[in-house]
Order: sequence, then C-alpha cells, then structure tokens
Amino acid sequence: MEARVQKILAQWGIASRREAEEMIRRSRVQVNGTPAHLGQKVDPKKDKICVDGQPVSAQQQPPLMYLLLHKPGGVVSTCHDPQGRKTVLHLLPPELRVGSGLHPVGRLDAESTGALILTNDGDLTFGLTHPSHSIPKTYQVLVKGHPSEAVLEMWCQGVVLEGRKTRPAKVRLIDTLAKNTHLEIVLKEGRNRQIRRVAQQLGYPVIKLHRTAIGPIQLQTPNIPLLDEGNYRSLKDAEVLFLKEHIKHLPVKDLVEVRRSKKA
Repeated sequence: MEARVQKILAQWGIASRREAEEMIRRSRVQVNGTPAHLGQKVDPKKDKICVDGQPVSAQQQPPLMYLLLHKPGGVVSTCHDPQGRKTVLHLLPPELRVGSGLHPVGRLDAESTGALILTNDGDLTFGLTHPSHSIPKTYQVLVKGHPSEAVLEMWCQGVVLEGRKTRPAKVRLIDTLAKNTHLEIVLKEGRNRQIRRVAQQLGYPVIKLHRTAIGPIQLQTPNIPLLDEGNYRSLKDAEVLFLKEHIKHLPVKDLVEVRRSKKA
C-alpha cells in the first residue's frame, strides 16, 4: 500500500515526520536511486528507500523507546543542525544516537531548559505535535520587571500573536524579587517561542525559561529523584500509556490518517 515517504520513515522509526521532511529537502533520501521529493508516495513492498545511501526497511526498525531528557541550555531540539550546534542527540550514548531513530517530540528553544520527550514512535510524535493536542506543559519562568495583576490576567485570557489569540493559560505568581518576577506558567499549546514572545509583547521579557513537566511526566516527583541537566530516563509504562491515550482525542479525520500510516 502506498504512503508518503516521510510517513514511512516516521513509521519505521528513522526520524520524526518533521525531521524526515528536512532529510528529504536536503536530498538525504533516495527512492529507487533517485532523490525523493516531499509528498512522494512509495510502496514499501516494491520500492527501495535509502537514507544517506544506506537501504532502510521495516525489518530494521529498532524497538520502540520513550525517554525523558533534561535539556540544558545551548542545545538545540533537533536531530541535525545545519549550523553545527550541539543537538539533543549528542547528549545520548552512541548506541542510542545512531540507528535508533530517536527524535525530540516538539521543541524547546536553544536558550530554554527542562523536560523534553524523545522517542522513535512516529505515530506518537505525529499525534503529540498535532495542533489540536492539549497536554498541559508547566514552566518556571523568570521575567524582567514586575507585571501587575491586570497584566497576568491578560496573559491568562490570551494574547494576540500574529493575528491569532493564544489559548487561555494558567499564570501564577511564585515570587517577587528586587528587579524580576518568578512565575509558573501552564500552557496547552506550543506555538513557536510562545512564552518569550508574549512576555516581550507585554513588556516583561523572559530572563530564564525552564519546563518542569509535560502533563504528569515530571523531571522530579516524590518517587523519582531530580533528573540532572543533560541526563535522561526511560518513561514509565503509565507515562507512555498517558501519551498514547492522549492522541486518541485527535479529530476523527486525523485518527484515520494515523491508523492508515500503521497499515502502510
């Protein structure tokens, strides 16, 4: 059965769909000896797919893995960086860095730190990065200045960015310092650099941004010691189940698309 080549690569755990699309753009993917193009459909039973000149197939698919990484600052949340910066994969041991298909689910910008999920489950990544997803993500944020209650309420209600209002958020004052303010922010969407852009627009730019949790998946719990910066752990079965249950709430048309990708 034919499917788009980026979907096949994601299904086989080679890369996330976003990363697979970038690999195609960079001519790293070939189908039957010819560079692949975005949207190209292939039949994995008949067509020969190569990445960087090496054949790939469903039989080479590594076991599914689900990791929680404590991302340090100065590290980019991608598998490959054209600028040569350190990526999250550089924090993994060689046996997980090469051939595992692990990739980040969503992104934290380079300056930000905290919780980031890595997996080679392409269907899960597709579901969790879908625009309709609403897993709450919790951040500890240090902003410059002292926003008033009115400003914090405005932030909670939503702020217009590029003509579109952000979803309601939870913004809680943790501490007021001499020149800065410490906030806890919970979002149910993940627009690019959203917290930094909203804070800047409101007049209280971000100094530090740290993600502590993705839903119930936390860097530290009463039963789990704090995951040190740059380290990772495997997700517990209950945490993986939570993520998989979550994508069942995608719109029906997208659920059909995910199910088709599993059969392709």
